[in-house]
Amino acid sequence: MTKIRPLADRVLVEPLEEKEVKKGGIVIPDSAKEKPQEGKVIAVGPGKLDDEGKKIPMTVKKGDRILMPEYGGTEIKIDDKKYQIVREDDILGVIE
Repeated sequence: MTKIRPLADRVLVEPLEEKEVKKGGIVIPDSAKEKPQEGKVIAVGPGKLDDEGKKIPMTVKKGDRILMPEYGGTEIKIDDKKYQIVREDDILGVIE
């Protein structure tokens, strides 16, 4: 796999696909699915610097399951697999 190291407060996320079959056995075609809002953190940047030059530590870590905005971040493709790069400030929460 190609390695990517996010910079500053950016986070590399693998979107988790929505399940195709919903309750009641209805199959949702790909064209009608919403973009995933849940993802798994693959890599995190070192954190951004504040106005005094001190590093602000990241609050998410590799392996966390997160909620992210439906249309946030930048979609990239690595080895035919889709990922999102989002700023930590754009992450809505960590799923525990």
